Amino acid sequence: MNQFTRSLSAWGTTDFKAAVKREIELLSVTGLPLQQGLTIGSYALDKDIEAMILNVRESDEFIHVKAGIFYKAIIAGCSCSDYPTPIDECNEHCEVMIDIHKASGAAMITLLPD
Repeated sequence: MNQFTRSLSAWGTTDFKAAVKREIELLSVTGLPLQQGLTIGSYALDKDIEAMILNVRESDEFIHVKAGIFYKAIIAGCSCSDYPTPIDECNEHCEVMIDIHKASGAAMITLLPD
C-alpha cells in the first residue's frame, strides 16, 4: 500500500493538490494501475508519469482524490533480431481514485472505468 503522508500533512491548505500530484508522479508502474489502464500500448513505461487532480472530496475517514494519469507505453513486437519495426512510445491516459486514510496516510489507488 502506498503512503501519501506529505499529502495528508498538506490537507486543508492550498498546497494539497500540488502535494498529491507530486506523490502520484513519484510512484512507479508498480504503485499505479497503469498496466491495467492501457488502451493503445501493451507495456506501461516507468517514465514521464504526469498527474492532473480532477476532484477532491472528504468523508469521515478518507480524503478521496480523483486524478487523471498521463504516461507512456510501448507496443511490444517480435524480439527477433531481424524484426524491422522500431519500438515506438505511445501516449496513454487513465483515471484513478486515490483514497487517503486520514489517520495513517495509507493510500489505496483504484483504476476507474472509462
